[in-house]
Amino acid sequence: MPAVPADRIATHFETSLAALTEAVRSAELSACARTVAGAITDALAAGHKLLLIGNGGSAADAQHIAAEIVGRYKQERPAWPAIALTTDTSALTAIGNDYGFEQVFARQLQGLGRRGDVLIALSTSGRSPNILAALKTAREMGVVTIAFTGRKGTSLDAICDHVLIAPSEDTAVIQQIHMMAAHAICDEVESALMARMPTA
Repeated sequence: MPAVPADRIATHFETSLAALTEAVRSAELSACARTVAGAITDALAAGHKLLLIGNGGSAADAQHIAAEIVGRYKQERPAWPAIALTTDTSALTAIGNDYGFEQVFARQLQGLGRRGDVLIALSTSGRSPNILAALKTAREMGVVTIAFTGRKGTSLDAICDHVLIAPSEDTAVIQQIHMMAAHAICDEVESALMARMPTA
């Protein structure tokens, strides 16, 4: 008699809920998110910008976060500078062709980044060569380095100022936690910067 197939949707919901619950209960993760929000707030308040990188689904997440900063999260307010280095197909293909895929973010960072800017690198594994190359370049340039990763990415501590670790090894679940944390950070940054704005 054939085995009854598992309810994959219910299983994913349950796995996600368990990881999200662990993330919510993690004082370390919450403290890191607050620190990251503070670093972004200070940089934007000082006239610097936020740069974001990632591959695949993390590239989409980088664009999502940039849009929340340039557009708005919840409040009407001025636009702030954020650039996802995942969106310029001419730059990505030219750099990939001329220098190799490992350099697609580092090379853009050299052209667009400045000391005092903030780089968020999203990597569920923490091992993507183009992410590692960009983080090393950012540190050399004096850019604040932040990584969003999963349990396997703890080695990023060596090349990052701040590492936010999602408590999972499942790529999709890690990405879900990254976006939960990113939305919370966007909310905090928006509120903090609005509070610093002079009143009429």
